[in-house]
Amino acid sequence: MDIKLHKQATTTPKIRAEIQGAPPSISNSELARKYGVADTTVRRWRLRQDTHDRSHTRHNLLATLTPEQEEVLIAAREFLRLGLDDLLVVAREFLNPRLSRSGLHRLLKRREVPTLAELARQDAGESTQPTHKPFRDYAPGFVHVDIKHLPQMPDEERKRYLYVAIDRATRWVYLEVRRSQSAQDARTFMKRVIEKAPFKVQKVLTDNGKSFTDRFTRAGERTPSGQHPFDRMCRAHGIQHRLIKPGRPQTNGMVERFNGRISDVLATRRYVSGEDLEQTLKRYCWLYNHHIAQKALHHQSPIDAMKQWQEMRPDLFHKRVINHPGPDK
Repeated sequence: MDIKLHKQATTTPKIRAEIQGAPPSISNSELARKYGVADTTVRRWRLRQDTHDRSHTRHNLLATLTPEQEEVLIAAREFLRLGLDDLLVVAREFLNPRLSRSGLHRLLKRREVPTLAELARQDAGESTQPTHKPFRDYAPGFVHVDIKHLPQMPDEERKRYLYVAIDRATRWVYLEVRRSQSAQDARTFMKRVIEKAPFKVQKVLTDNGKSFTDRFTRAGERTPSGQHPFDRMCRAHGIQHRLIKPGRPQTNGMVERFNGRISDVLATRRYVSGEDLEQTLKRYCWLYNHHIAQKALHHQSPIDAMKQWQEMRPDLFHKRVINHPGPDK
């Protein structure tokens, strides 16, 4: 049975049951000395019918404003369309000078007061639902690809670039550090992705950069030739190469979010060389694939999710998915 005790608990459910089962002839002080607890602890458990900890959450909410003042503030928000800082000035001037900005924000969230953007959409008769759409569900084989600029290291004459590929279904990632963002480097990287991925790559999503395509963009500054190295690589392997709409980087948001993780990794320490940086990125990629559970994967790692897919759809894979031992403690 899963037993959750308060971190400062001095008794266990077994001891509490023994205290409750002690005859009335034994005093609280005797039981307290026997179990090494205070008299009040013994008295508390003798009066209870169960042996489990109760919630330590407050029964009353410590709010700076009274319910009447909250109603006035909500009405002012909806009528005057005031932002958080302007509304705070009004609240401190006329209701309570001790109200904090964070307290006001919690109040608006707790009372589910619409944001100014939602109020504007309501005035225009538009839907208040978010306009973005979640990623459509796909089986393994739909890969997002992007390039991230890396900082130049002390031993490097010029900066390098991080090529990243992430599978939409399993969040499996493959990355390489390369010296340029040329079309030939992008082609070589895509070839490595096809070789390294346990699944069959069927679709690739990239931006409209010159590294990936020479097709038309919204400005029409390029003439499509059909001979771009990256496009030719995709066609040779039967891969559908899709492009995001110009000015819509959120379409490739999955790889953009992973690049945000990389930025956090780069900010954690100082790197003495390009080799040091590259090894750190490869180490993080390995940890990410094998040991970092993700909410989008129902708290599984990408490799665990991929192994489940291989059991359900072995036809999507051309090699066995293998997990590796965990990191050193």
